[in-house]
Amino acid sequence: MGLRTTTQRLAVLAFLDHNPHSDADTIFRGVRDVLPTVSVQAIHGIVNDLSAAQIIRRVNLADSSSAQYETRTKDNHHHVQCIRCGRIEDVDCTVGHAPCLTPSNTHGMRIIETDLTFRGLCTDCEREEK
Repeated sequence: MGLRTTTQRLAVLAFLDHNPHSDADTIFRGVRDVLPTVSVQAIHGIVNDLSAAQIIRRVNLADSSSAQYETRTKDNHHHVQCIRCGRIEDVDCTVGHAPCLTPSNTHGMRIIETDLTFRGLCTDCEREEK
């Protein structure tokens, strides 16, 4: 899918480059200064188009109220998510080739990607518990 380069799409991509794992509302708030007339609905359309074109990656994690988006695509990284504050960070696949996990049964499918989320407590939330 070839997408036209637009000011709105470029602003969303620039924001996501510096703020990975942002949802559409966060992106909207982040680009309002440079795009004062943009709407939340327009942001949803932009992230849907960019996701469909595989320019950004849509990430759906447990306990997240909405989808998150990131510009890091075409690799097999995973995520770690704090179960208290919801902070999400990338985790590189360090062992083996993509996908870095081998299922016990592929049910006849050729596996092309693995979606794995590690869950725990970030250091800030862990400090608050003590």
